[in-house]
Amino acid sequence: MVPRSSWGCPVADKEQKAVKLTKRTVDAIIADGTDFYVFDSELVGFGVRVRKTGGMSYIVRYRAGTGRAAPVKRVTIAPLGKVTPEQARERAKDLLASVVKGQDPAKERAEARAALTVQALTDLFLEHVAAKLKPKTCEQYTHMLKAYALPTLGKRIASSITSQDIAPIHLKHRSTPTTANRFLAVVSAMYSWAVTGKVLPPMENPASQIQRYREKKRERYLTMEELGRLGDAITEAETNGIPWEPDPDKQTKHAPKAENRKVKVDAAVAAALRLYILTGARRSEILSLTWDMVDLERGLLFLPDSKTGQKTVVLNGPAQVIISELPRISRYLFPGKPREDGEEAHRHDLKRPWKAVRRYAGLDAADADDRVRVRLHDLRHTHASVGVSANLGLPILGKLLGHSNTRTTERYSHLELDPARRASEIIGSRIMDAIGGGREQRDNVLPLKKGS
Repeated sequence: MVPRSSWGCPVADKEQKAVKLTKRTVDAIIADGTDFYVFDSELVGFGVRVRKTGGMSYIVRYRAGTGRAAPVKRVTIAPLGKVTPEQARERAKDLLASVVKGQDPAKERAEARAALTVQALTDLFLEHVAAKLKPKTCEQYTHMLKAYALPTLGKRIASSITSQDIAPIHLKHRSTPTTANRFLAVVSAMYSWAVTGKVLPPMENPASQIQRYREKKRERYLTMEELGRLGDAITEAETNGIPWEPDPDKQTKHAPKAENRKVKVDAAVAAALRLYILTGARRSEILSLTWDMVDLERGLLFLPDSKTGQKTVVLNGPAQVIISELPRISRYLFPGKPREDGEEAHRHDLKRPWKAVRRYAGLDAADADDRVRVRLHDLRHTHASVGVSANLGLPILGKLLGHSNTRTTERYSHLELDPARRASEIIGSRIMDAIGGGREQRDNVLPLKKGS
């Protein structure tokens, strides 16, 4: 079937019959699932490239040299919609005039891309990240590149960077393997984006061949006894206040008297801490809650955006009670200081009250069992561990936590000990029934012979 444009011109060798490119004719071009060109009838070499994906751009095509043996090259002017046909035509005239003077615009652009510094590439990449990804991700990417890559490589030509330039930076931070590996991942993402988007010429990704460090996964789950201590600490902070001692390394001349040295939290902070444990939600998800996200009648939170996108959080009975008792003094459940323009804002962290509660509960440092300091995020892990120990199953648990990938939930699979133990007991019992030879057994235990 021969594709045709909307004005009926047949396609020959993937090119439409030349027509004057105006807004009307350009708007009438229809993509048909193939790559083809529509060239201008007045300015030779000026045209529109139509990709099979539907993308369209103004282009200039020319021969870099004289004679039929000269290679045909193409320069993209701009995507349709970014400039008008008239503006694209004027730019095409300038490019074609430079060709007549012996210049090669395509080669010059390739050289300009190759001369891009790491600093310039970083700026372009972070602009893309800010537009496409979440603010927290953008913040992490910005920190990784500006703190680790730019001090050493910022003035270097981006296309000249190899794994031999990246590996020493990775090695320098071997004492923090997780950070070092995140640095590699960000650099790899930047170069993949640059090559795919033709910001850089085709090249090998300088971070792809460097071996990552083995990361020690940090797992901390509170026991029921620890949860009890934590609950008592939250109550103490909410009612009487938690005593604190001045830092001996700092001046304490104006420190309050001992009876006045207490950290007391308001009901909203205490409620937020309890909701972390009861819902397994993330810190930002709890603190940014607005009342229009809450449906107490159905026991649900409707989050329009989260780390994994739109999300629904199920509220159990205790969580519903806690939210129902919060005063509605703001559009936010946990209001913070108003912004400079007077707009309402939510609370952004709980660092000070959390440190006080954690210390009072005895969860502030490593203990005899080599259990590490409890982070606020560990309350989410604890919520998951309680669900696993109750044999709820990983699929249900993943749905409650809002995991978009089942592999994320599988990190809790090693906690499923009870089902495995029951299965082992059943197997062991049947085997002993088979090999016991009819001997009397008590509680499926066979006494060992003397000397065994």
